[in-house]
Amino acid sequence: MANWIPAITTLSGEIVSLLPIGEKHFSELEKLSKEKRIWEHYIYDGSDPDTFQWFLDYSLEEREKGNHFPFVIIENQTNKLIGSTRFMDIQPKHKKLEIGTTWLHPDYWGTAINLECKLLLLTFCFETLGTQRVQLKTDEKNVRSRKAIEKIGGEFEGIVRNDMLRQNGTKRDSALYSITDREWNEKKSKLTMLLQERKKSLP
Repeated sequence: MANWIPAITTLSGEIVSLLPIGEKHFSELEKLSKEKRIWEHYIYDGSDPDTFQWFLDYSLEEREKGNHFPFVIIENQTNKLIGSTRFMDIQPKHKKLEIGTTWLHPDYWGTAINLECKLLLLTFCFETLGTQRVQLKTDEKNVRSRKAIEKIGGEFEGIVRNDMLRQNGTKRDSALYSITDREWNEKKSKLTMLLQERKKSLP
């Protein structure tokens, strides 16, 4: 079950490609992570080098266990690394997983990048893996992230209270969303149309 997602999995679109994270990406990721705005709603501060290195090491450990599958996001036109995303809470027995820990350099916020990333990830989930449920969640107070999830078709399921502990010891409530296999064809059509409309917003 640990290899439900093949280690060589690469997802390519018109604007971006998603490649499996490797140690060769660490230096470039660490440079991007210094932008503090990225981590405002995370439970840890990834702009701290030690914290971010722990996170990278943790990502590879979880991939080995089959729990996560982290990607780097590469802008195709420039071949520039601009962020990261991942599959997590991977449960092949129940044909479900979560898409999360998605972060982009702020230069790319509000563009078509996130839309294409989610289209690539969701298409792989429902049309290659055969998932029956894909979950997405974010800090209840992260309005920008919640709007982005709703825009790609995530159905709001409620607030998970005291879901996580932040690095500073405070509690985080999470807004929970999902997309199911029964909804996918309709969601894919709408997401594809939205992506086409937003492509002109690229920097």
